Amino acid sequence: MKMLMNVPERVVSDALRGMALAHPELVVDVDNRVIVRRDAPVAGKVGLVSGGGSGHEPLHGGFVGHGMLDAACPGEVFTSPVPDQMVRAAAAVDSGAGVLLIVKNYTGDVLNFDMAAELAEDEGVRIAKVLVQDDVAVTDSTYTAGRRGTGGTLFVEKLAGAAAEEGAELDRVAAIARQVADSSRSFGVALSACSTPAKGGPTFDLPDGELELGIGIHGEPGRERRAMMTSGEIAEVAVDALLEDLRPDGPVLALVNGTGGTPLLELYGFNAEVQRVLTERGVAVARTLVGNYVTSLDMAGASVTLCQVDEDLLRLWDAPVSTPGLRWGR
Repeated sequence: MKMLMNVPERVVSDALRGMALAHPELVVDVDNRVIVRRDAPVAGKVGLVSGGGSGHEPLHGGFVGHGMLDAACPGEVFTSPVPDQMVRAAAAVDSGAGVLLIVKNYTGDVLNFDMAAELAEDEGVRIAKVLVQDDVAVTDSTYTAGRRGTGGTLFVEKLAGAAAEEGAELDRVAAIARQVADSSRSFGVALSACSTPAKGGPTFDLPDGELELGIGIHGEPGRERRAMMTSGEIAEVAVDALLEDLRPDGPVLALVNGTGGTPLLELYGFNAEVQRVLTERGVAVARTLVGNYVTSLDMAGASVTLCQVDEDLLRLWDAPVSTPGLRWGR
C-alpha cells in the first residue's frame, strides 16, 4: 500500500505537527500528545476531554474548539491513549467547574480513562464520565465488553459541548451527555479493509464482491458477510437494525458517516437511500450530517447513526461550533 508518510513509527507525531501548523487556534503538544483549545481553561466553564486511538480523524482532535471539546488525547493508531495524557488534558482545561471525560467503549480506553479520572481527582479536579456504546451490530467484540462506541460519540461531544459553552454545571453537562449516549445508535458497513501504517496492507481479508455488515471502526468483525449489495439495500439493512433497537417516538439526528475511503459522491447517494428508508418507516429527521467524521483510516464503507432528540437537544445541536472538523454558526 502507498501512504503519505515518512516512517510508520512517526505517523502520529508527524500528523500532530501538521495539525499545529494548520490550526493556530489549537495548542498541540506533540511530545505529550495532547490537543487543547488555545483559550482554555475558559473561566467558569466545564471542560470536555475525550480521546482514543488515531486513525479515526477528525475524531477526536478535529473536534476540539468552541462548542465541542476543550481537549483531546490521541493514542497510537487504533491504540488507546495513556492516563498521563488524559490527566494533562484535564488539568489544562479545568477552570474549577470540573471536567467531563467522554469515553468510547473499548477496553483500553475504559481502563485508562478510569485510571486518569482517579489521578485527576487526586489532584483536585472534579471529574464526571460518560461511556458511549452506540453500535448495535454486535455485543462483546474484539476490543470490547458490551457494545462498541462509534458515531454516537460525535453527537455526545457536540451536544454536551454546546451545553458546557452555555455555562451549564458539571452535573447538567454530564446528564445531557448520558441522555445523548443513551439515545444514539449506529450501524456500519465495510466495502474494503483498512490498512494501518505499521502493517502496510489490509488488516483483514474481505474478498472482492463481498461486504461486511456491522463492521467495527478498527476492522472488528460484524454480523455477517454478504455478496455486494446496492446502496438502497444496504440502507435498508442498516436503518432496520437501528430502528429495531432504538424505536424512536420523535425526531432524530442522522449522521451518514464515511469510513475514510468512500467519496462524498457515494455518501450523498447513500444518504438519499437512508432518508428514503427512514421516511418509509415513519421516522422524522430533524437534522442530517453527511461526511467523513469517524473514520477507519482508508476503509471504504459507511455508517449510519441516529439520535432521538427533543427541542432542547435540537437547540444544542444548532448552537455555534468552531472546530477543524465541524463548524457552523460562527
